[in-house]
Amino acid sequence: MQRSNAWFSKRRRQKAGKNQRGVALITTLLLLLLMTGLSLAMVFSVRSDMLVNGYYRNFRGSFYAADSGLNIARTAMVDQLKAAIPSTFTPTTPPIPAGTEATVLTFLKNTYGQNFQQISSGPASQSWPSKFKLDPNNTSFTLLSCMVNNESAPCAPLPPVVNDYTYRYNYTVTATGQATGAETATISDRGQIKLVAALVSASSKTSFAAWGMFIDQSPICNGSTLVPGTISGPVFTNGAWNFGTTGTYDFTDPVGSASPDAGYQFTNGCNSVAGPTDTKGKVTISPLFEAGFNLGQPTVPLPANDFNQERAVLDGKGSNTNPVSKSDLSNALRDINGKAYPSGGATSGVFLPYQVVNGKPTFTGGGIFVEGNASVKLSTSGVSGQVYTIVQGSTTTVVTVDPGSNTTVIQSGGNTQTIAGVPQQIDPATNVPMGPATMLYTDGSITSLSGPGQGVPAIQDHSDVTITAAANVTVTGDILYKSEPVTLTQNQIPGMPADTLIPGNDTGQALGIYTAKGDIQLNNLQANGNLEIDASLATISQGGTGGLTNTGSAINQLTIVGGRIQNQIKNINTKTRNVFFDRRFAKGGFAPPWFPSTSVALGGVKSANVTTTVQRLQWVNQTSYF
Repeated sequence: MQRSNAWFSKRRRQKAGKNQRGVALITTLLLLLLMTGLSLAMVFSVRSDMLVNGYYRNFRGSFYAADSGLNIARTAMVDQLKAAIPSTFTPTTPPIPAGTEATVLTFLKNTYGQNFQQISSGPASQSWPSKFKLDPNNTSFTLLSCMVNNESAPCAPLPPVVNDYTYRYNYTVTATGQATGAETATISDRGQIKLVAALVSASSKTSFAAWGMFIDQSPICNGSTLVPGTISGPVFTNGAWNFGTTGTYDFTDPVGSASPDAGYQFTNGCNSVAGPTDTKGKVTISPLFEAGFNLGQPTVPLPANDFNQERAVLDGKGSNTNPVSKSDLSNALRDINGKAYPSGGATSGVFLPYQVVNGKPTFTGGGIFVEGNASVKLSTSGVSGQVYTIVQGSTTTVVTVDPGSNTTVIQSGGNTQTIAGVPQQIDPATNVPMGPATMLYTDGSITSLSGPGQGVPAIQDHSDVTITAAANVTVTGDILYKSEPVTLTQNQIPGMPADTLIPGNDTGQALGIYTAKGDIQLNNLQANGNLEIDASLATISQGGTGGLTNTGSAINQLTIVGGRIQNQIKNINTKTRNVFFDRRFAKGGFAPPWFPSTSVALGGVKSANVTTTVQRLQWVNQTSYF
């Protein structure tokens, strides 16, 4: 059979196609192998980059951890130095005890040199986890110098007067940091810490109202003894306390004296004893000191005069201790008719500090000035009015201070003057009003001071008042708060004394009665012989002889809600005496306005404005990257 050329061509094509079968598969496999190789190369490349980046990230984290450790160590050194300074110390005793640098170094090594300390905790809990450890062998803390008075003299020997201490310490700290990996970084820091402790007298300004009883002059074993009974409130004397055998003593608050001894008066003599009790024969005198008996304390400075109180009437500040001149009075004070206080002086009259502004009388000072002797009656009016009724001979002047309406009204002889504003206590430092407060100053004696009647309120809620006289103040009747601040009977609840604060009855009401040159005299004119005075009573001044004394008939029961502050103990001729400390006066400096105050020595000196500076002299990264 003869085949055509077409047939042979077809067969050749079929044979060639059979020979090429599987080439596509091989090509695909080769391409797949190539792609796999490329993928593996990419994976290895990325992994290497990640490993390298992770290494450097961990190393950088370790680096920052080490640097943070150095900062923590420096802060710890400064904190330890400050903690070593006691709250009080004497000028001739360096405030930082010798050997403190060794204590600081031990603290660093024990706290940070034993194990790695986590940094990412507390406020840093969300930060990158890291930790550090100090190298104990390369960490040091040594005292370089101790100098005084702005580094003009060494601490040893000390000069007669020391104003400040300056300490310089050298330190070297080496810290190793570590993050999440095993990589670590080590950094060394060397530098100097300077600490300056400036010294000031350790004293606190305290109102005399803060004492339940304060006696300036009380000689030891002088034949007189303190009246037995329960005595509440802090108690102090610049002399010595003398205790007798006629009854028991119970002091609810701290008792102190400048004398190192107390006097114990027996029937056959008096013993001076540096302790809270004494026995003679079979008789023991052992007062109960519920809050301690502190002997040999620094004396309490006394106010020199009443210039502050007189000045407070004029400007509301009472900070100028210079004598008040007639010119000062004439410039600040006016009578009911708007006439200025006479430049040549006056013998009687009631004057207020106000000025006429745009035809409107406006109050400008802190109270009421009474020239000459007068009787004063205190009473309330409405919900916020405090009334002062002042009688001089046949002239009666009534002053009503009403913070509610922000007016002061003076009435006398059928005339009335309404003044915008009320007496204010002014902060001497800022000239900012601290709130309504009234100083009634009498340039003479107050011959009768009382409320409107027995058992009737005399001091309005929210009224802040101090009554001051240049001479004697004679109390003739009850002077009561509208709201009694403390309980006046023994509580049945254990641990709660009679003078317990009554919740809701503290409206800021306060009364102080003060004389620098005279006595507070008791001449009770009430029929039943009882007398209550809700006030802190002060007869105190340098070289003064004032005290609380009875010039009238014997008092059946005398009740004082506040405290008594006296130059001397005097006879009050009272059958029963109850003194309840107004415990608000012991809280936060609360006291009657412009009441006499003092600076109480706390013993020694204290560091004030302690400042520290850190100077880094060398910082070395000791870690090798490779």
